[in-house]
Amino acid sequence: MMVTKEEILDIALLAKLSVEEDKLDELTKEMMNIIQFADTINAFDGEVQEFDNINSLSNVFREDEVLPSYPREEILKNVGGGENGYFPVKKRM
Repeated sequence: MMVTKEEILDIALLAKLSVEEDKLDELTKEMMNIIQFADTINAFDGEVQEFDNINSLSNVFREDEVLPSYPREEILKNVGGGENGYFPVKKRM
């Protein structure tokens, strides 16, 4: 499969990206390399071995434990006492 400059420009337009004219040849070549690599992977027809957990590791689960924390008032001192016991956060528009 061959990738053309026009296809790269069409993709860039759809993605709302600008592509400089002097970078178009390089970008076309890189896209072609990516597609060739994907085609190589897709053409693989051998036996696939499981690759999950190759080191025989397992999760260690433990019970959740409630531990003492800093008092809320102490933490809220950094923001001038907070608002109603919480950190004030400005609303973004």
